[in-house]
Amino acid sequence: MLRTLFKKGQPIELKSDSLILRTPTLSDYEQWRALREASRKYLAPYEPTWNETELALSSFRERVRRAEREAVAEAAFAFFIHDISGASPKLVGGINLSDIRRRVAQTVNIGYWMGEQNANQGIMTKAVGMALPFIFEQLKLHRACAACLVDNQRSVRVLEKNGFVHEGRAEGYLKINGKWQDHLLFGLTKERFEFNRTG
Repeated sequence: MLRTLFKKGQPIELKSDSLILRTPTLSDYEQWRALREASRKYLAPYEPTWNETELALSSFRERVRRAEREAVAEAAFAFFIHDISGASPKLVGGINLSDIRRRVAQTVNIGYWMGEQNANQGIMTKAVGMALPFIFEQLKLHRACAACLVDNQRSVRVLEKNGFVHEGRAEGYLKINGKWQDHLLFGLTKERFEFNRTG
């Protein structure tokens, strides 16, 4: 299992020709803070309300520590998305694999965010696609779940392009931007993932 691959202080990386998904390190702070600050208004309608200290270095340091603890425990994995197609790597967004359940469920929830300046470029579709082999082959989970706001058609397209199936609508599912909001629910099983990849 992943415990034999992950060591404290050594980030996990998933690579493609143009992107790297990597667990956060303290060296990411300046890029992350700048991206989140520049995208604050853009992201606010899609996320839980952030408090005034969220962008502080101390908060980020705890975020990195928590991500490392959760990865070691195989409870959750936080990845930053780095675009490596240019002269130097650029942080553009993030993917979170959370609420990993073992035993009879073998599931994970997948969520993601993208900086405003990098939206609508196909980056998130590719990044989610990179996370799926990690979910099904390395973590050996059976099902990936995702949810998005009812009017978030960009997120719907990201999920559908990666083989997720619309499974329903949940009333008051998550508290987003200060209020409980309905979400569309999507799922992808290992069997469907493998069929889509080979068929």
